Amino acid sequence: MKIASVYDPSFRPYGRVLAGYDTAALIQAMENIAMPGEGVAYEPSIAALEDCAIFGRLQNHAFGGMPIQLGMCWGHNTKLNCLEYHRDSEINIGASDFILLLAKQEEITDGMLDTAKIQAFRAPAGAVVEVYATSLHYAPCQTEDTGFRAAVVLPKGTNEAKPVFSPVNEEDGWLTAKNKWLLAHPESSEAGQGAYVGLTGENIDIAKDI
Repeated sequence: MKIASVYDPSFRPYGRVLAGYDTAALIQAMENIAMPGEGVAYEPSIAALEDCAIFGRLQNHAFGGMPIQLGMCWGHNTKLNCLEYHRDSEINIGASDFILLLAKQEEITDGMLDTAKIQAFRAPAGAVVEVYATSLHYAPCQTEDTGFRAAVVLPKGTNEAKPVFSPVNEEDGWLTAKNKWLLAHPESSEAGQGAYVGLTGENIDIAKDI
């Protein structure tokens, strides 16, 4: 699979790289958190990361003063498995390089998305990468056998328990947490746990491409 840089023009429909942020202290705080033994871990809010000065800058500048949370997704991953989206941008900052597998919300047809539409982008360590609300994404992929650590910045409350309601449309069935709509690949563990299966085609694995 071709892997482009987040600085390549082909990334522009999916997101952008934000300038003007010092990420050194955040990266150090991320590296102090131990890797999971296997698989991927995610915590939406981590005090040690939110104590870094960049938290206030991201809240006031990148999110225009809206309340945010700063957590991390980290571990070992080379597969797609699922795609999710939010009603707002997500910001990722890697302690090392990482790869995003992305598609566009507009490419969902009749509740399904063909994984042949997915594009891969490599983000260098320390880059502040904004992924637009209309970009489908999921856990980053590693570029090295040692795994990856990626800060995840979202509006406060995202990924908490979803609201209780009676569905009124198809999209309501994709909601798996607060502000999180998810399409799972049938081979994923999420599908096995009851998540909506909305991906067709190959469950992309970039292991051979890194």
